[in-house]
Amino acid sequence: MEDHRMNGNRYDVVIIGGGVIGSSIARALSKYQCRTVLLEKEEDVCSGPSKANSAIVHAGYDAAEGSLMAKLNVRGNEMMEQLSKDLDFPFKRNGSLVVCLHEDEMPGLEALYKRGITNGVPGLRILNREELRAMEPNISDEACAALYAPTGGIVCPFNLNIAMAENANANGVEFHFDTEVTDLRPVEDGWEIRTSKGTYKTRYVVNAAGVYADKFHNMVSNKKIHITPRRGDYCLLDKTAGNHVSHTVFALPGKYGKGVLVTPTVHGNLLVGPTAIDIENKEGTNTTREGLNEVITKAEMNVKNIPMRQVITSFAGLRAHEDGHEFLIGELEDAKGFIDCAGIESPGLTSSPAIGEMVADILKEKMDLKEKENFIATRKGVLNPNTLSKEERIQLIKEKPEYGNIICRCEMITEGEIIDAIRRPLGAKSLDGVKRRTRAGMGRCQAGFCSPRTMEILARECHKSMFEITKSGGNSQIVKGINKDSL
Repeated sequence: MEDHRMNGNRYDVVIIGGGVIGSSIARALSKYQCRTVLLEKEEDVCSGPSKANSAIVHAGYDAAEGSLMAKLNVRGNEMMEQLSKDLDFPFKRNGSLVVCLHEDEMPGLEALYKRGITNGVPGLRILNREELRAMEPNISDEACAALYAPTGGIVCPFNLNIAMAENANANGVEFHFDTEVTDLRPVEDGWEIRTSKGTYKTRYVVNAAGVYADKFHNMVSNKKIHITPRRGDYCLLDKTAGNHVSHTVFALPGKYGKGVLVTPTVHGNLLVGPTAIDIENKEGTNTTREGLNEVITKAEMNVKNIPMRQVITSFAGLRAHEDGHEFLIGELEDAKGFIDCAGIESPGLTSSPAIGEMVADILKEKMDLKEKENFIATRKGVLNPNTLSKEERIQLIKEKPEYGNIICRCEMITEGEIIDAIRRPLGAKSLDGVKRRTRAGMGRCQAGFCSPRTMEILARECHKSMFEITKSGGNSQIVKGINKDSL
């Protein structure tokens, strides 16, 4: 593998970044006769901002009229339902509510409604106090109205990202992990990309590097951009709190985004967050006491009696906020063959299928790409035995006894599911990789009990020792030494 790269084996397209945007572009491009490779500096896809967000499919009323952000949000929302069926990931149209707490804020709510109509969001209407109460009994007593968007939804962000990557891979796109891009420069007929694992040559580069997209853009263009990592703190509540609201409840948007939301998740939990704190550190995903206090305080302004005692974990994610607050997508004027996908902040997750489509269309035109006759449009996810009837499950366990061995008791995840997650295309190589594909370790005990067993399965399936098993790749080994009493 190393040699052929160093010998300059050429690609048509190199995609930098294996988040939801890079994976969506890879999938859309895999429909065409095109030699594509995706480079990811971490050990797995969905290892950056794509794994830590609100998991919301936005309706599209928030983005500025006429913006690329608005257009791709609405298009991505339209695509999501069919995509979830084709690629087998959880998605639900639960509808969203933007809550107005004071009568004097009604003009802001009405402006949001008008913007949504202009953006082409279907089914929007403003609810009065009584309608809102009937829809959400736990809404704040202060709430006087709300904007209702029936097309708003919730999705599993991990499975969306992984599904698109797996499907791209099944259609011939190469994925090279632990491969960090260090430099790139234009050469005759394209680009030379230097990485921690050797040199690549390609006709086109797609920059889908999230919070690092400005770094690569600025390497090749005189027109500089600046991305600020905007940190968002979240609290995740146990499934016992999952029915506290049935819709996604937003506050009226402010200067720093859509504010703190309260939403069910597709897996039955309750999610509260995020904050919007601008930081300098592009790896700064630590939570803070101040941030979590802000989440709790602001969430309770719109939804009452949130059972915060049921919080099972907190986390933080980053949004790639570009100074112009707009998606920057397209070939650079002063760097031919370099396609930007920069500034992809909220609603980036929602927009991802549409962004993939848009970039693939750009490259199709540039290279006159031909469609594949044998494109595989569908993918099956990790089998969830809970979706089977009792008889089907008994038969499955007879044929594959590992599906009768519960490893994660909180989420009822079996050994069979974990083995599937490891063996499938672009399979899991770490505890977090297993977690994102199966939910093993995502329950109330937060992997306190199941980690050793999951590690044993990983070690066995990957032919590694327990010392080599990591939480999330790199230097995140879990077993660091041997107890002297065992010697």
